Amino acid sequence: MDWNHYRFTSVWELPAPPDTVYAALERAEDYPRWWPQVREISRIDDCAATARFRSSLPYDLVLTLRQHHRDPASRTLEATMNGDLDGWARWTVAPQEGGSRVTYEQEVDVRKALLRRLAVPGRLLFRANHTLMMRAGCRGLRAWLEAV
Repeated sequence: MDWNHYRFTSVWELPAPPDTVYAALERAEDYPRWWPQVREISRIDDCAATARFRSSLPYDLVLTLRQHHRDPASRTLEATMNGDLDGWARWTVAPQEGGSRVTYEQEVDVRKALLRRLAVPGRLLFRANHTLMMRAGCRGLRAWLEAV
């Protein structure tokens, strides 16, 4: 087992139309406004940005995100990431009764030296940290969409 490799899937159910949810997810520069753990997004160009994340544990993750796939018809967004994590992430927004079902998938390898050294003893904490971050993101996006 590679202790520095992670695969995550999160599902959010939101009471908003799929196109509205997709439009919000498309605007990465707004994430810090509704997602507390997304501390900063700085655009590099139309297809790339740097991002800084910090959740419950006392470390930041800094990544360069590059748009890999964007399909408004299927409401899919995919990005590659490099930096403290290398890999990819994908949002898929689908209609469901009463709103939208959002699936977030991520597959990454940890590159940040401190986290690599703590891979075995910290794995459960890192996974729990990610889960808490995703829950906060769902709550934040729900509130953001209700306010818009």
